[in-house]
Amino acid sequence: MSKKRRHLGEILYKAGLVEKQALIDAIKTGKSSNKRLGQVLLELGLIDEETLAKALAKQFGFKYVDLNRVTIPDDATKIVPEDLIRRHNILPLSVGNGRLKLVIGDPLDLDMMDSVRLRLNTEIDCHLASPKKIRSYIEDSLQQEVETEEDDRLRHSIDATAAELAEVGSELAAEALRAQAAGEDDDGPIIRLVNLIIDTAYHMRASDIHVEPMADRVRIRYRIDGVCLEKDTIPKNMQAPLITRMKILSGMDIAEKRLPQDGRIKRTIDGSDIDFRVSSLPGNHGPSVVLRILRPDAVNIGIESLGFEQDNYEVFQRIIKRPNGIFLVTGPTGSGKTTTLYAALQELNRPDKKIITAEDPVEYNFAGMNQCQVKEEIGLSFDKILRAMLRQAPNIILVGEIRDSEVADIAIQAALTGHLVFSTLHTNDACSAITRLIDMGVKPFLVASSIQAIMAQRLVRVICKKCKVVNENPDLHHIRLLGIDPAELEKRPVYKGTGCNVCQNTGYKGRLGIFEMIEMNAELRELAFKRAPTTELRKAAQASGMRTLTGDGILKIFKGITTPEEVARITQTEGVIAE
Repeated sequence: MSKKRRHLGEILYKAGLVEKQALIDAIKTGKSSNKRLGQVLLELGLIDEETLAKALAKQFGFKYVDLNRVTIPDDATKIVPEDLIRRHNILPLSVGNGRLKLVIGDPLDLDMMDSVRLRLNTEIDCHLASPKKIRSYIEDSLQQEVETEEDDRLRHSIDATAAELAEVGSELAAEALRAQAAGEDDDGPIIRLVNLIIDTAYHMRASDIHVEPMADRVRIRYRIDGVCLEKDTIPKNMQAPLITRMKILSGMDIAEKRLPQDGRIKRTIDGSDIDFRVSSLPGNHGPSVVLRILRPDAVNIGIESLGFEQDNYEVFQRIIKRPNGIFLVTGPTGSGKTTTLYAALQELNRPDKKIITAEDPVEYNFAGMNQCQVKEEIGLSFDKILRAMLRQAPNIILVGEIRDSEVADIAIQAALTGHLVFSTLHTNDACSAITRLIDMGVKPFLVASSIQAIMAQRLVRVICKKCKVVNENPDLHHIRLLGIDPAELEKRPVYKGTGCNVCQNTGYKGRLGIFEMIEMNAELRELAFKRAPTTELRKAAQASGMRTLTGDGILKIFKGITTPEEVARITQTEGVIAE
């Protein structure tokens, strides 16, 4: 039977090196802070590194080595490569009979021992010394030759260039230059570069970071207010370490380069815990990496801040407080559908209501709601979650997206049996949602009887308040495309942003919704039952008071909230070419 290893505290106490009460306090501190006892004793100044090294040698049965009294071989780097010596803080003493005598500073560093064994294909006998003394010996005895004058000039030149770049505001380019100049074994500059990319995006209010390898460079783009802005480029030779660092942070497999991967990063910025959803996609010039920034405050804005006009706001409030039926929100990806539905759920989230959601993925967590993540790989699909939901007796159900007839049928049955169901659908306008459901195979009478309201939405950029001015010469092309009479501009001016440092010189800061709201009535239900085409449904909806997306956008143009160009671009008015 192997001899039981003595505790470090016991060794130090019996040697009279640490008082009993101080030892007890140090053990408690170590448990609460998840630190080793030796580290705590060093931090408290109760022992020095030399004393700790001797005690650890006794604890683990290693021989203690005083580096002041032994000679490390002159050809140490021939016995153990210099990169291993520096990386693991070790020193070779001698080699013979297929065994290597090695001076180490940490007896628990098993990874280091395995790494040396595998790399050198030899067994090792460990001797212990103070880590500080090992580092000092390495720096003094194995220091590389002094850099030549030319290298000195080059380094100073790089530092000066980086300083100049940072002075004019190109911090990212400066950090990339420093990382490029750093040695291969120095990960610090790459870590700082990745942190700077992430922090810059957060402070610029970006929703996504796009890292895109190209033939001769790596392009960094930030999506701000729905529009991609190219801010920086990284040298091509920094591509591999940059992307590897992002994969490591997000928990991806760095060896896998052929398949797409997903991961998550959690980072604290300005005291807030921010989640980043990371996606890697293989490409011709290397993997493209996109980080979606999930801000906790992004979905806590409240219904009043979504951008509703008063009439639509009243309809919305009335619909979400009904006891049953389906409320659909439609629009393309990135049009704010999830934010709108979360705002509705937060309004309804009270102790007397049970709310269950099925989402793919769950991006934001809310207290008081039961949120379920779709996991197709184990068979946990929307339809399975929905069936299980109904046995949980909820009042309100959120289905992240209606993707097929099976999910649509279950959602409709839930609505008809006394549940209020919220969901999203990818259609261009509100009326198309009715025909889309019927095309999926849902029976027309079920669509007609279950849907309470449908709302289409888009997000338009808001004119920056700091640089907002009256637009004296608006583009009449966009004015006419929106159906605005140019003569009306004489009575009601339109506005624009001239661009400033607050809005990144775009003229816009922030976004608001424009909406198209249909509240189902007897005529619309009859048309749905008869499988009427979208054009007919649209005419009936407008006759009953529906304002189109374009119409809602025009109201915001004349209120000075946004511009004609922005509304024309977002509503995809016929004839508009996206800029």
